[in-house]
Amino acid sequence: MTRVLVTNDDGVTSPGIAALARALATVGHDVVVVAPDHDASGTGASLARISTDTAIAVTPSSISGFDGDVFGLAGPPAMCVVVAVNGAFGEPPELVVSGINAGLNTGRSTLHSGTVGAALAAQNFGLRGLAVSQDQPGKGHWHTAAMLAADISVVLMDAPDLVTLSLNVPGVEAADVRSTRWGGLAEFGSVRTQIVDFSDNEIHVDMLPTHYDPPEDSDLGLVRAGYAAVTSLHAGVEVWGQVRPGDVFDPGAIPGASQGDSLSAPRHVLRRA
Repeated sequence: MTRVLVTNDDGVTSPGIAALARALATVGHDVVVVAPDHDASGTGASLARISTDTAIAVTPSSISGFDGDVFGLAGPPAMCVVVAVNGAFGEPPELVVSGINAGLNTGRSTLHSGTVGAALAAQNFGLRGLAVSQDQPGKGHWHTAAMLAADISVVLMDAPDLVTLSLNVPGVEAADVRSTRWGGLAEFGSVRTQIVDFSDNEIHVDMLPTHYDPPEDSDLGLVRAGYAAVTSLHAGVEVWGQVRPGDVFDPGAIPGASQGDSLSAPRHVLRRA
């Protein structure tokens, strides 16, 4: 039985996390739910302020149809991971599953996602992580993403160390998902931020749909075509060109991924292989 932490960024009372917790328990995991007691969307992997002078409030909660422990925490999703890994809620987790997010986390928007940030925080602690997001949350169908996530969670424990997967699922009935495919990150996410009004004292922003045709094999392209898309992510990737660790800094040899220089996981990760 795998000890699984379930968290999210939409808050502990969201319907997505309820469906996810129930599905993960159904496949035999030992599930504990620790999620923000508020909407923490867009917090990435942030932890908020850490100080012995300021306690983090924790509120017991519950989920209908789920018998495990449920807690709301006054902090972002990654903080939920940090305190759970450090034993605040009993046995530390072996796997972190984050979601189900109300809306896709595709393309470069994954950088800002609290859902994805929690899964990457798990990776930072040497665990495996799975971020789960669903399109068109207003239509419901949470069970579709929950079932797919539960199936992936079982095989994920046999995957390489430090693996974090991002699963994006169409907002349709399970029978209408064409299949699950590997997807690369699209150039843009499904929404973009735009300033709608501003003054000397206030700025009003809104999230608007992106209207462009993503590559067919990208995460966003696949979901729009009716597939569930899985992307393997790694935080803290290094960029190397002509320089190597220990070389004297040369301002004329700054490496950059945009110019084709090599991406590499940090050495402590590679030593685990």
